[in-house]
Amino acid sequence: MRSRDHLPLVYSCSGCSSAAQMANHLAIQLDRRGQAEMSCIAGVGGDVPKLVRTAKSGRQIIAIDGCALACVRNCLARHDVVAQTHHILSDLGVRKRYSTDFDLDEAEKALDAIMKELCAEPSLPAAKSS
Repeated sequence: MRSRDHLPLVYSCSGCSSAAQMANHLAIQLDRRGQAEMSCIAGVGGDVPKLVRTAKSGRQIIAIDGCALACVRNCLARHDVVAQTHHILSDLGVRKRYSTDFDLDEAEKALDAIMKELCAEPSLPAAKSS
């Protein structure tokens, strides 16, 4: 199997709201389509050494948060890591709902927007880490 170390890392929210689950879905899609390698933000926030090392490795980082609480950004910040691109789905008009699934059509539009930005950036600068 070919190494994926050349790909940016993608971290997503995966909370209980529809927006959070959409963020997770989008990260999975980027991973499965070979555009990024998904890693575990819960492990970064939970101080799991191997996952913190991955986040601090200097690879490019894409963060996808469902809402303005920005849990992904805050988990990375605990370790002085800043994503090169940070998408907040509520900024794209995605509403945060509970006890319901996200809208697949809305998810495709959000994925298209993220993919366009990825394609427009030939080479993002590496992650900032102290």
